[in-house]
Amino acid sequence: MKIKPVDVLAIAAHPDDVEQTCGGTLIKLAEMGYRTGVLDLTAGEMGTRGNPETRLREAEEAAAKMLVRWRGNLHLPDARLENTLEARSTLAAEIRRLRPRLVILPYWQARHPDHYRASEIGYEACFQAGLRKQDPDTEPHRPAKAIYSAQYWSVEPSFVVDISGQFARRMEALLCYQSQYGEQDAGGDLFPSSQELRQRLETVARGYGQRIGVKYGEGFVVKEMMQVEDVVAMGVKSF
Repeated sequence: MKIKPVDVLAIAAHPDDVEQTCGGTLIKLAEMGYRTGVLDLTAGEMGTRGNPETRLREAEEAAAKMLVRWRGNLHLPDARLENTLEARSTLAAEIRRLRPRLVILPYWQARHPDHYRASEIGYEACFQAGLRKQDPDTEPHRPAKAIYSAQYWSVEPSFVVDISGQFARRMEALLCYQSQYGEQDAGGDLFPSSQELRQRLETVARGYGQRIGVKYGEGFVVKEMMQVEDVVAMGVKSF
């Protein structure tokens, strides 16, 4: 079945990563009229809580909350992501089908190996997707831009997106993952309660928001120099 192209594709290692790192931005982009998508690389089958079937169902519920138009899963091995030719080629094929203009990737450093592997695989797959001889039966496509979520690492963001109007909906999306954040005994010493989780994410979002003078924000990093056309109209006051 032919998939309608997306404008923005967020690529992450596990279901619920996008909700924690760039969910507010995806909601805001959808509200602006962009067609957004999410591609999770694994189903989180190695997690202490839940199972793949449950997490995939929760991911679809969360996608609806985030106004995402398409969500998929590559079913690569959780906790064992490797930057292999097979993984890159599989992801490159999806990028050629979805044809995003912008991709959102995890930051390239992280505590969890799957997160930085997802960043590596995502970047290299985007490049590979643009090679004409990659697959003679499909048209090449390379996204114009990649941005990296700063949420999972202590890094100075290149810019911050105001998600003050989207934060509550982002939390609703994240809490669709009741297998992970619902009240239960399994992994109680590892997982925060839903109330504590909200407090943690609210603290982070407030920190980013404070940097640009708004209530809540999400931080991102870019590798390239950013271009400004009108310095008079630049946002964020200096005084």
